[in-house]
Amino acid sequence: MPEWLVEEGIGESRAVLFDHDEAIAARLDWPGRLGSGQVADAVLVSRRAGSPRGTVRFISGEEALVDGLSASASEGAAVRVQVTRAAMAETGRYKRAQTRACDLPPRAAPSLAESLSVGGARVRVVRRFPDDIWLDLIAQAWDGVIPFDGGAIVVTPTPAMTLIDIDGHLPPRALALAAVPTIAKAIGQFDLAGSIGVDFPTLESKEHRRAVDEALSESLSAWPHQRTAMNGFGFVQLVARLERPSILQRIRNDPAGAAARMLLRQAERVDEPGLLLLTAHPAIRASVSAAWEAELARRMGRTLRWHEDRGLALNGGFAQAIAP
Repeated sequence: MPEWLVEEGIGESRAVLFDHDEAIAARLDWPGRLGSGQVADAVLVSRRAGSPRGTVRFISGEEALVDGLSASASEGAAVRVQVTRAAMAETGRYKRAQTRACDLPPRAAPSLAESLSVGGARVRVVRRFPDDIWLDLIAQAWDGVIPFDGGAIVVTPTPAMTLIDIDGHLPPRALALAAVPTIAKAIGQFDLAGSIGVDFPTLESKEHRRAVDEALSESLSAWPHQRTAMNGFGFVQLVARLERPSILQRIRNDPAGAAARMLLRQAERVDEPGLLLLTAHPAIRASVSAAWEAELARRMGRTLRWHEDRGLALNGGFAQAIAP
């Protein structure tokens, strides 16, 4: 039976779904902002007269869109809401979290492990993933490229949708069919949802397009979604419920923050004795809060030291033990 393994890291929680030792899906949670499932009181800061929609502000100062307002709810009043989708940062714009008015008791957003266990899934918190599979997953998410035999897919988040492009040297029908398992893999491992556009090679034959549609249907049978049939230009649109940013979106919209968290994860795996030296680009150092530093020192029982190097790439930082 598939099982989710969860690492509770510094500044983030990570999860990988394993099925017969194969990583088939992943999740990434960055706490600190509104999360799906959270129920709290907020202040209604604006609404159009007679509209069930408006904007609310939480005690943290974060604002969110709200739906389902009662006719009596007035601006300035407290309303209880449930978060249905976390905020989404996209190129050129910021989409606020979405909420809905409710009368549920207040509760914090579920932890990553708690949210994964809904529905009876097997979940286990571990210190580290087997074979350190997370490094490979993040490396692919960093550039969005996943190779397959005969080609590769390139996954790119845009404000309108996540786009998946296919490139390779095989004949069009063979290339399209070869890409299907990798597309399914990317959807799971990058935690993609919302609107997804897949740009297959143009296939002139309806029979060939039908074959790709059937292969895609089989590969995505366990993933709740809707999709269009392939059109004459090779385009297919997939739509799934969107509750949180994908791993790809998190990394693309805050690369320094993502790299900082990866560096802290790497630092937790330094086994040699001595001071803990973190070498990184200055932007990474700036992204590590004092609370994160304190938590790393507590977990490791060591003194930390930084060396900033502007010549390093954002994701090129490393941790090592040095003599006092």
